Order: sequence, then structure tokens, then C-alpha cells
Amino acid sequence: MSDRRLFRSLRLYNFRIWAIGSLISNIGTWMQRVAQDWLVLTILTEHNASAVGITMALQFGPQLLLLPLTGHAADRFDRRRLIMLTQALQGLLALGLGLVTLTGVVTLWQVYAFALGLGCVSAFDAPARQTFVNDLVGERYLSNAVALNSTSFNSARMVGPAVAGLLIAAIGTGWVFLLNALSFAAVLGSLYLLRVHELHAMPETRRRPGGLLEGFRYVHQRPDLMAILIMLFLIGTFGFNFPIFISTMSVSVFHGAADQYGLLTSALAIGSISGALLAARREQPSMRLLGVATLLFGLCCAAAALMPNVWTFAAALVATGLSALTFMTGSNALMQLTTTPAMRGRVMALRIAVTMGGTPLGAPVVGAIADHAGPRWAMLAGASAGLLAAGVAAGQLRRARHATLSDSSHAAAGAAPDHRP
Repeated sequence: MSDRRLFRSLRLYNFRIWAIGSLISNIGTWMQRVAQDWLVLTILTEHNASAVGITMALQFGPQLLLLPLTGHAADRFDRRRLIMLTQALQGLLALGLGLVTLTGVVTLWQVYAFALGLGCVSAFDAPARQTFVNDLVGERYLSNAVALNSTSFNSARMVGPAVAGLLIAAIGTGWVFLLNALSFAAVLGSLYLLRVHELHAMPETRRRPGGLLEGFRYVHQRPDLMAILIMLFLIGTFGFNFPIFISTMSVSVFHGAADQYGLLTSALAIGSISGALLAARREQPSMRLLGVATLLFGLCCAAAALMPNVWTFAAALVATGLSALTFMTGSNALMQLTTTPAMRGRVMALRIAVTMGGTPLGAPVVGAIADHAGPRWAMLAGASAGLLAAGVAAGQLRRARHATLSDSSHAAAGAAPDHRP
């Protein structure tokens, strides 16, 4: 596929403007994530991985708890206006955390409170932003736009942590939070500059009793979507705890400082960008692709856990990031492309809730494993989740094949001539 095909969504004005603003904002977001984890792990505690796990649980738990509201909000309200509100609130929360850190009054419970507040706002923001990509490009470019959106996110994931590590060492964590607050002006500006009349808005759905249950029923009747959600739960709960994996390996195993932590997080992002760009070249993802990606994730994560030095660990993180993003972008596009448009917001909210909502369960467990058995064992627990997810994909492929064979045999039986007397 030529570069023109690879970046075809960027020919659309609205998506191009959105991508620029999102990239700047996402760099700030990743800077804050690294600074927040470093603040908790090395300043407010003495290398306590469980405290990092609790912070993650508070930040991602609302994705699950607010599920009755978030998916319907993405389907019911003007997504552009909703995203403008949530992005502004996230900027204010980053500003508040920066101020209490710079003034020297920050405590662990305050970080917990800001993480919870950010989680509540992000619970409404995430499904709206993911479905807003369809509003920007329409069905024709959706798969490519989702992949390029992931490329932008993970480009920020590569740049942000590396910059954060240098800034933390030079000027401290508080200024990193303030820079993140400033970065939200970019995405707000891009939303303001969009050509509203060119948006591919989905039909508005009316709120009615049982709307969320309707979303659950819809997914329950789709074995393929159920299989993807189970895979996302396994990976999201135990496999995607990279802030714990990388921070504890960096500090406890390889005895590095903030700059090493930032660079290792960027190594993961290099693989993620590669996976997102490969996804952008595909016209249509498949369940087989998701199964292969989760299998490779499990194997690469296990390899990273066993690496003897920081350089080989970084190389294994690149491969882990590639397989992880192949799964995430593939599952995102496959769920959106195969879901009825009127149900898309609720289905994507379920996706986000399962992926992020599993973190309150998995992050404290993984943090406790890192504290008591060591970071390498924590990463091996994450690797096992990838292998289990690959088993789920294999089971779904087998069921789909049997169903196809059964339908074919029934059709052949119906078409056969009747030789009865």
C-alpha cells in the first residue's frame, strides 16, 4: 500500500485538524502519567508498587462504575460539545495537581483524589472520543482513521515519557503537570476549528429505561463481540499494567532514575507506533489477527520479564508494544465496523469499561506481586493473560468454523433431491 493509501484519512480537513490537536494533548497526557507514577513511587512512598496500583485503580475504576451513563452519553449528546467539556475539565485537574505539587503540600491522598477525579471525567471522554472518529471520517475511512488515531496516541506515548523523564530531573514533577494542563488548549482549539457541517453525525438516540441493558443484550447475542470483550478483560486487567511493570523493573531491577523510566516507556511506544502503522495498512481486521496478536503479546511480555539488562529489556518492550497495539487497534476497528451505528456508543463504552475497568481489579494485584515476589513475576502474570486471551480467540474461531460448516451442510441437505417413494 502506498503512503497515500496509508495516510488517506489525513486528506480530510476535519480529521487532519483533530489529529494535530490530539497529538499535542496526548503528549501532555503521557508526560503527566509518567510524572504521576514517579511522584507516587519515589517521592510520596518508598518504591511502593501497591500505591501505584491503587492510583491506577482510582483513575480507571470509574470507567466501569459509570458505565450506565457514559455509553449513552456518547450516543445521545453532541459528541463535539461533550469532548470540549471533558477536555477542559481534564486540563483543570492537571492544573490543580500541578499547583499542589509545586507549593510542596502534595500528599498521597491528594494524588488519589486527583486520579479519581480524572477517572470520572475520562469515563465520559473516552467513548465519546472513540466514536467521534467515525463522525470525522465516516464509515469509508473508519478502519484507517482508528489506526492513525492510535499511531498519534502512541507517537505521544513515545515522546511524552522521554520528555517527562528529562523534565522531572531538570525542573520537577509539578511543572510537568502544568505543561499537561496547557496542552489541552491544543485539542480544544482543534475542536473549535472543525467544519461542523462536514461531520458524519450518527442518528440521535433517545434515552429510555433499559437502554444500557439493551447494549448488554446486543453484545450477548454476538459471540464474536463477547469473545473480544473477554480478551480485552484479560489483557486490560493483568497485561496492560505497564506503569507498574516498567517503573518497578526500572527502579528495583535495573536501579535507574526518572530518565531511564521515561526512555523505557518510550521503547514500549516505539513498538506501539509500529503496530498502529501496520494496522493502518489493513482494510479489515479479523479475529485470527487478534488471536495471533495476543499470543505474541504473551510471549514477548514473558521474554521481557526474563531479560538480564536494561537494553535487552527495552528491546523486548518494543516487541511487546507492537503486539499490544496490533490487538488494541484491531479490536477497536473490528467492534466499530461490525456494530449497528445506533448501538456503537454503548458498545464502545462497554469496550472501554472492560479494558480500563479491569484495572481496579488487576493493578493492585499486580502491584502486590511486584512488592512481594518481584517485578519479574508481575510481568509473567501479565504474560499469562495474553496466552489465555489467545485461547479465547482460538475457541471463537473454532465455533465460527463449526457454525459455517453446519450452515453449509443444512443448505446442502435442503437442496438435495428427495428420493423417498
